[in-house]
Amino acid sequence: MRKVIEWRLRSRTLELGRRTLVMGVVNITPDSFSDGGSFLDPEAAIAHGLALLDEGADILDLGAESTRPGSRAGGAADSDLASAVHPNDEDLSLGTPAVSAEEEQARLLPVMRGILAARPEAIVSVDTYKAATARAALEAGAEIVNDVSGLLWEPEMAAVCAEAGCGVVLMHTRGRPEEWRTLRHLASDELIFTVRAGLEASLAAAVKAGIAAEATVLDPGYGFGKCFEENYALLARQAELISLGRPLLAGVSRKSFLGRTLAPLNDGEDAPVAARETASLAALTAAILHGASIVRVHTVRPAVETALIADAIAAVG
Repeated sequence: MRKVIEWRLRSRTLELGRRTLVMGVVNITPDSFSDGGSFLDPEAAIAHGLALLDEGADILDLGAESTRPGSRAGGAADSDLASAVHPNDEDLSLGTPAVSAEEEQARLLPVMRGILAARPEAIVSVDTYKAATARAALEAGAEIVNDVSGLLWEPEMAAVCAEAGCGVVLMHTRGRPEEWRTLRHLASDELIFTVRAGLEASLAAAVKAGIAAEATVLDPGYGFGKCFEENYALLARQAELISLGRPLLAGVSRKSFLGRTLAPLNDGEDAPVAARETASLAALTAAILHGASIVRVHTVRPAVETALIADAIAAVG
């Protein structure tokens, strides 16, 4: 199902498709849904990143602003791209983000520099939708920009990535975090159409801006503007997105839809984040068997082991 392909990064290439690569998450935030505040201290974040590398992470994804449901993440939207990505949604203009670019960089850059000083060979991705932060991170040694908005929220982002020649993860996001709980429910066919159209529009915008197609990876955006059950429909049909011609990254780790499914085992309440690890591995397996080349996770060693098993199954499937 997956093709072996070279992903062009800023200073090197990375082979995708022969085995699943594991991207470990380092949240340098006080309010992340999964581990908010645990790694806000730079020394703690650096130590955590190095530990994830020791556990087998192929890539570290560093983020310094939470995009959890209800947050005020966002920026000035490109109206033409917005209408293409979200043809059925209204009012895509975004207000002032909760975290400024200056604050985001103050959190992020010391951690990135510390990790790269200790492990110069490490491949670091910056999880940001802000062009200024992406530029600063790339200058500090990041190889990849992981834009949850798929170039939607800040039009300058595409030019920054094109100039740097970095790897780019284009995620599909429907609406903005503060709107997610009120979005209209989409049936399976409409959901897949919407995600596919959004990713196509982001990819076209990237190429138009001068980003090489070989530098891009696509992320369906689990949990990002998808209602709980919609995530399962997307996961079941994820392989249909491979026809877009670019490798897929799946981020299902600890997501809320998993906690909702576990509610019968938790007295009817959504399972808390700490109780979603086994469910995360189950969803990760499904994502790999449906064509993901990269998985984004919070706990690396179990994910590495799970990916080995899933890859073995996929190899004979």
